[in-house]
Amino acid sequence: MKDLTPQLFHSLKHYSRQDFLKDLTAGVIVAIIALPLSIALALASGVAPEQGLYTAIVAGFVISALGGSRVQIAGPTAAFATIVAGIVARNGMEGLAAATILAGIILIALGLLRLGSMIKFIPYTITTGFTAGIAVTIVIGQLKDFFGLTFTHAPVETMEKLGEVVRTFSTVNWAAVGVGVLALAILCLWPMIKPLQKIPASLIAVLVTAAEVKLLSLPVNTIGDLYTISSAPPQFHLPAFSYETVAAVLPDAFTIAVLAAIESLLSAVVADEMIGARHNSNMELVAQGVGNAASALFGGIPATGAIARTAANIKNGGRSPIAGMVHAGVLLLVLVLLMPYAALIPMPCIAAILFQVAYNMSGWRTVVKVVKRSPKSDIAVLAVTFLLTVAFDLVVAIVVGLTLACLLFMKRMADVAVVKEWAYIQDAGAGQGRMKSVPPHVMVYEISGPMFFGAADKIPHLEPSGGRRVLILRMRSVPAMDITALNSLQRLCGECWDKGITVIFSHVNDQPMSVFRKSGLFDEVGAENFAPNIDAALARAAELASGVGK
Repeated sequence: MKDLTPQLFHSLKHYSRQDFLKDLTAGVIVAIIALPLSIALALASGVAPEQGLYTAIVAGFVISALGGSRVQIAGPTAAFATIVAGIVARNGMEGLAAATILAGIILIALGLLRLGSMIKFIPYTITTGFTAGIAVTIVIGQLKDFFGLTFTHAPVETMEKLGEVVRTFSTVNWAAVGVGVLALAILCLWPMIKPLQKIPASLIAVLVTAAEVKLLSLPVNTIGDLYTISSAPPQFHLPAFSYETVAAVLPDAFTIAVLAAIESLLSAVVADEMIGARHNSNMELVAQGVGNAASALFGGIPATGAIARTAANIKNGGRSPIAGMVHAGVLLLVLVLLMPYAALIPMPCIAAILFQVAYNMSGWRTVVKVVKRSPKSDIAVLAVTFLLTVAFDLVVAIVVGLTLACLLFMKRMADVAVVKEWAYIQDAGAGQGRMKSVPPHVMVYEISGPMFFGAADKIPHLEPSGGRRVLILRMRSVPAMDITALNSLQRLCGECWDKGITVIFSHVNDQPMSVFRKSGLFDEVGAENFAPNIDAALARAAELASGVGK
């Protein structure tokens, strides 16, 4: 799976009629689930409802056809909602399209450079923190529609939206609240009815609340009251690119690319566990890139792997990318034939659906587990990432979170590094050994742990006493070192040579030895003063004491 071959090609090698029927069934069911979600997520993103379907159709089809996962279902997701809304508010739809295309190019480059595995270097606390933060921003963004509030202005930032909710709460529309509560009740209780579990609760909530508002003539805003509904299929449109546009949206493009990579690969990993397979992360990134670029060119918004829709695909029998392609085809038929009826969907119902989406993505159980079981420093990283996601945006949260995580990691590595003088215990069998005294003219210092700039200050300044004329630095437990630690060792060697002390290095591992050779310290110390083990180092020290080998 190291090659960049779409999983579709592998799946079709042994594809049967029975496999197609399973994929067809799964694809139709996933499309029914994706229909209200795609519309809701488009509205949460500040774009027209049909653009959510454009995304699920175009990106969903392309990513399934080219992806590195057998069962991944792609489309608009809640993780992008607040990011997309911010981009649209700042740079308009042209800016969003440009940012999404640039993000697609970045994702393709990541895949072609085989960087799919690099995503594992983003700490778990950061992904947990910003995912929970995004969930909170979605909830705050939907309070207006759920309570039917009348805002005096249209805020963009999350905290401004929360402030406006508080200021205008006196305008609450209780009919809207009733519709929203009914939708929430359906979303929570419908899945408990086992014979009806295969019918998506969100679809039932949409149908019931739309009928309620229409038949009772309730004073509740619907999608048609706020948006112009189009049933036209996706149309190709190339956004206007300029240096100013690219410069303005490039940070947003990186945000979209990073989030798409994280979400899609996490979803693929979850899918692997459910079906006992392995995805090709690099091919998945390439597919995500092509899919996002295609989505933007056909009027859609950013897309990524959707964990809930992917899980539904698997549970309903989907086992190849054909299911995802069928899901996109069914949504295209719905768009062309049934989209005008979306105008009847009440906005409080959309808000309720997004509340459930936010709850499911929040991972609050994971947050509680991290808080209970993790060191305070990890909890701090999670909390800071969460708060910055809510108060500012995902870019700030990830940058600050990664910086904190890196600093904490360096501190922990520095704490692990130890330099101490000791009487050597000779290697023997496991758990065995005998004390071996160090000759009076020799100092032995054991260096343990990675030696980098955070631990370089642990390399001591020596003040020899008792006529000791040889320093052995035992580095068996040093896996790696950097230039700062090397400079400290060079300083130590210089101090020793000034005092007539010979420095012997014992058991230097490959990476530190490479650093010694490149820096020239190996030649300065002399090959004869690099010993393979402590016994050879002590033997060399004895030679020096007897005048042999000087």
